[in-house]
Amino acid sequence: MMTKYSNLSLETPDISLTASPFTSLPIREEMMTKYSNLSLESHNISLTEHSRVPVEKNITLERPSNIQLTCQFTTHKDVNSVNVTWKKGDELLQNYLLNATGNILYAQYMFTIINSEQMGSYSCLFGEEKEQRGTFHFKVPEIHGKNKPLVTYVRDTTVLICKCQHCSPLNWTWYSSNGSIQVPIDVQMSDKYVIDGTSATETRLKITQLSEGDQGSYWCRAALRLGEREERVELVVLSYLVPLKPFLGIVAEVVILVAIILFYETYTQKKKKHIDDGKEFEQVEQLKSDDSNGVENNAPRHRKNESVSQ
Repeated sequence: MMTKYSNLSLETPDISLTASPFTSLPIREEMMTKYSNLSLESHNISLTEHSRVPVEKNITLERPSNIQLTCQFTTHKDVNSVNVTWKKGDELLQNYLLNATGNILYAQYMFTIINSEQMGSYSCLFGEEKEQRGTFHFKVPEIHGKNKPLVTYVRDTTVLICKCQHCSPLNWTWYSSNGSIQVPIDVQMSDKYVIDGTSATETRLKITQLSEGDQGSYWCRAALRLGEREERVELVVLSYLVPLKPFLGIVAEVVILVAIILFYETYTQKKKKHIDDGKEFEQVEQLKSDDSNGVENNAPRHRKNESVSQ
């Protein structure tokens, strides 16, 4: 049997395992024997009576396995007086093993995960008044799409990609999002979509002849042996006019600015011409006035000269 251990500083000693006071262990032993060909996953958590927050550990599990969970609890009290319980979620578990070495108490729970029903959170709890908790969270591997929205243009072709780096899903399914409803994409019903599943760890959705109606959320879902995982990919489809909008805005601003300048120049020139015409008119009037005054002043002199000559 292959054994896999997590990277923790705790080294679990040889435990003389004793059945919990709830039940004996025939059912669990039968399951462990039945699935003895499965690999063994061993995980540990360390707690003390002074722990202020629960200790948690995330465990990624891709395939069915035998599981051994061990919680190490350090206390200055009598370890035999410490109340110990195991839970799956809020459900009380009735089979666990105990051992004590000095002031350290070990609580161990062994079971087999063969389907999604056994996945979830398993907790060891020590004490009553001030309860110390350690929790193991079992999850299937994550899948990854594109973190940022994928931006493309009308009538283009795009490819959406989802990957699972540490798993080989049994199958992949793509969905488009219609509001809050996920609609499966059927490549048999439309030539618009092509799904490439040549690699077990990766899936590609090709969308051709994009329109603005294709914009939205797309979901890839991986079916794994112990559950499902899904990831969202956001697609943004732009019209070709969209990139031109900033340029058109700048052009419009320039045109308006030029129009204002031309209007101001025209207005200034007209105003200046009007002022010049006014000055010219005043000058003409002034000349006429001067000429008129000159004639009037010369008339008496002329008459005076005539009388003298007589």
